Amino acid sequence: MPEGDTVWRTAHHLHEVLAGRELTRTDFRVPAFATLDLSGEVVDEVVSHGKHLLIRTPLHSIHSHLKMEGAWHVYRLGSDWRRPGHSARAVLENDEWQTVGYSLGILEVLDLADEESAIGYLGPDLLGPDWDLDEAVRRASADPDRPVFLALLDQRNLAGFGNEYVNELLFIMGLLPTRPVRDVADLRRVVSRGQRMLDVNKSRVERSFTGSTRTGEDRWVYNRERARCRRCGTRLRSGKLGDRPTTERDIFWCPHCQT
Repeated sequence: MPEGDTVWRTAHHLHEVLAGRELTRTDFRVPAFATLDLSGEVVDEVVSHGKHLLIRTPLHSIHSHLKMEGAWHVYRLGSDWRRPGHSARAVLENDEWQTVGYSLGILEVLDLADEESAIGYLGPDLLGPDWDLDEAVRRASADPDRPVFLALLDQRNLAGFGNEYVNELLFIMGLLPTRPVRDVADLRRVVSRGQRMLDVNKSRVERSFTGSTRTGEDRWVYNRERARCRRCGTRLRSGKLGDRPTTERDIFWCPHCQT
């Protein structure tokens, strides 16, 4: 599942092949930008902010979000694609490389000056060079009655955590997903621990929360609702939680280890 670490790593790989090079071909396969041609523009940088990815030229910002199924692939010119062509939403080429964005949940091409309108609402970037722990904690604490799971998942508070990270983080910190923020003794410590988890995982493809990267051994609770807790042996539980029924997310927890 793409979360902040995946998007950071994707931006890093795209930056390696696009930055400082002139685009020789662009193909945006969404109606709003289908006729737009950025050929001749030089890519300045590729960066991430939370789960959002930005490919910047002096004039434009190509803004994408992977959502659940999206991915960017890098190919040498002339290489075969590893996903079906009908799922491609963006193709960017230079004289050596071709990058393809598949099944992107969001794809838009903005004037660079308008980029803030797309991502300005986001909280501090957990993997950004200007990560601000104090501001993230301030935002997450603003609604003390809100369940801590939802406060940490809210990208307006801090940008980069997804469902998997928040479930795993709350297990590690011994907190029930439904515990109100006001009852979390040290939210700063919780957020700081989560930031370190993202940072550790950002450079490796096989994400792990337990220290093991073996399949089936890399999660404490996420998607393990029919299993037993690795620490105490209690049967894990699952449910849904959201501010509204339409925004409910899956939660997983150990009723013994999390209170």
